[in-house]
Amino acid sequence: MLGMDTPRIWLWSQDNKIFSCLMTFFLSNMLETHFLSTGAFEVTLNDVPIWSKLQSGYVPNIQELFHILDNHLKMNQVDKMSFPTP
Repeated sequence: MLGMDTPRIWLWSQDNKIFSCLMTFFLSNMLETHFLSTGAFEVTLNDVPIWSKLQSGYVPNIQELFHILDNHLKMNQVDKMSFPTP
């Protein structure tokens, strides 16, 4: 398309779909385990930290994380609203 050959890794992954999916799954789990064990889990919203495993001591479950994000997004919307002065 751009005058370039298709990367060989892409061709290999298309020929070996099951193996490449399993390899991707195990590699991503390995990275996740490494980052969680080092405490490298932080969530920021608009450059403001809203969750840190180092401060809280644990990783939130997905429902708790969505609840935290939803609350921060709602607070940001209220901050941007203008209220008429009487």
